Amino acid sequence: MRGSTPAAVLFDMDGTLVDSEKLWDRSLVDTLARLGGGPLTDEARRETVGGNLEFSVRVLLREAGVEATPAQVAETAGHLVARTEELFVRGLPWRPGARELLAAVRAAGLPAALVTNTGRRLTDLALRTIGTEWFAATVCGDEVEHGKPAPDVYLRAAELLGVPITECLAVEDSPTGALAAETAGAAVLVVPCEVPVPAAPGRVHRDTLAGLDVDGLAAAFLTVRVGAVTGAR
Repeated sequence: MRGSTPAAVLFDMDGTLVDSEKLWDRSLVDTLARLGGGPLTDEARRETVGGNLEFSVRVLLREAGVEATPAQVAETAGHLVARTEELFVRGLPWRPGARELLAAVRAAGLPAALVTNTGRRLTDLALRTIGTEWFAATVCGDEVEHGKPAPDVYLRAAELLGVPITECLAVEDSPTGALAAETAGAAVLVVPCEVPVPAAPGRVHRDTLAGLDVDGLAAAFLTVRVGAVTGAR
């Protein structure tokens, strides 16, 4: 272990830095209605939180009772992305404390990456609100072989930053994202947004990013790593 401070901080986007999940709600509902289905059940919505585009599309097709042929998946994905773009381009609301935390991480000289299941087109739109200056790297779900809950995006982010993933702290809001970061080997700070996230040995939970600073990130990282060492004995 490098020490009590992480070598880098890896930030999820939707639901963690910006409150975009509510915009995804609208585009999912609109797309499901276009398929002739609806309403979107709470259970189906929970399935899509933190998931990648294809998985979310297949949930919608299942809910609408429409066969998930390759052509239908592609068409539905195109509509879902286009509708979400319309909403993203209007700007995204920040999650409480997120912008202040990004500024604190940058001021401390800690490398940061944006690690998201959202595709590059939508991520670049979101970055108009968030700003690219906070991140030394950005990795999107359509730029790796497997999106979250697979670890690919997190492993790629650590590679781009040039640090071991085991020395990184990931900040996540969803069960899917927390599992991806944990599987990759990162310590995980969970700040739930739309759905509860189960406790696990590699995770520390916090209700909000508001009031969190670099010392708080270091404390979360150390809590996970000390717990891992203790559990291994």
